[in-house]
Amino acid sequence: MNLSTPVVSKVVVVGGGIFGASSALHLARQGIRTVLVNDGPLASGASGRSLAWLNSARRRSAAYHYLRLAGIDRYRTLAAKHPGAAWLRFDGGLTWDADDSSNEIADVFAHERSIGYDALLLSAEEIASITPGVDARSVPAQGAIFNPGEGWVDLPSLIALLVSEFQTLGGEVVTDGGRAKLLTRGGRAGAVTLDDGREIGADAVLLATGAAVPSMALDSGKTIPDATPIALLVRTEAIDHPLRAVLNTPRVAIRPMPAGGFALDSAWSEEEVVARGDGTYQVDQSTIRGLLEEASKVLTGNPKLTVASYGVGPKPIPGDGEPVFGPLKELEGCYVAFSHSGATLGLIAGEILADEIATGEANPLLNGFRPTRF
Repeated sequence: MNLSTPVVSKVVVVGGGIFGASSALHLARQGIRTVLVNDGPLASGASGRSLAWLNSARRRSAAYHYLRLAGIDRYRTLAAKHPGAAWLRFDGGLTWDADDSSNEIADVFAHERSIGYDALLLSAEEIASITPGVDARSVPAQGAIFNPGEGWVDLPSLIALLVSEFQTLGGEVVTDGGRAKLLTRGGRAGAVTLDDGREIGADAVLLATGAAVPSMALDSGKTIPDATPIALLVRTEAIDHPLRAVLNTPRVAIRPMPAGGFALDSAWSEEEVVARGDGTYQVDQSTIRGLLEEASKVLTGNPKLTVASYGVGPKPIPGDGEPVFGPLKELEGCYVAFSHSGATLGLIAGEILADEIATGEANPLLNGFRPTRF
């Protein structure tokens, strides 16, 4: 908690995903009157259909890697407060590449070791003794990387926990408010209006609306490059299986879910989703069946998996792949949170953004991720 005297007295946070919930709670912890608004139920957007793998694996900029490590650190603190929580686990992550010229496992392993990221290079035969649940036949001769410090979080469960504390501290939650529109007063962000006509005034506004951030920022005169794709997350029925780690393989990514079963996604299945002109999406049953089959192939025993539900919609990714956090130069009092890796960064980004909004002081951890870089 930042002990500086707040420079704002009321903040509206737009967006009921992990960035919005985390930022709202940290603002409330500093005694700032905060209203969290969402167009639908909480966690109904990207946070509700995220693989939510907690990691900083493979390659990225040094600043981004460091921020992700800080994000994982906050989850470690949270896990200590909730030992045994079914919705937050640190059972490691296992990844391998395709058995062709694109395979980078050896180079990635060398890179991770060079930056101090905990990593083990395992042969197919060694995996079972380190992290069970994987069909060794699916792992190529180049082997797989196991990262013991990685984990996963169930974001809807976490958001519910954060918002519960937020409300205990006096925070106000407005759900199913429809699309929020930013209003300016005296040349700065001064309020938001909801579809039902309600107007909520504020000294500052945080836009944490996932894929909608670029369009909302553009209304204020700021262009934020956008590379948002459509994501598909398939959830299976509960199954008794020994897999505990997150798997990232060429054809499917898998992570356990709190009540059993798995969450699945992949790049190829996302590409098969068709976005209709009316804002809805077409997901063929063959795509879902294919994802279930790919998951079964890499799991011990090749179990029959059945779909329980699936979620489809935009997956927020900035145009250059790096996070976008902080104030808009074009409109005083307006802040944005727009990033891939929302799960990993959710707690740390909310903490830092709340401090910046409350005090007006920039945190150097976010210096490389400001909207002004565009």
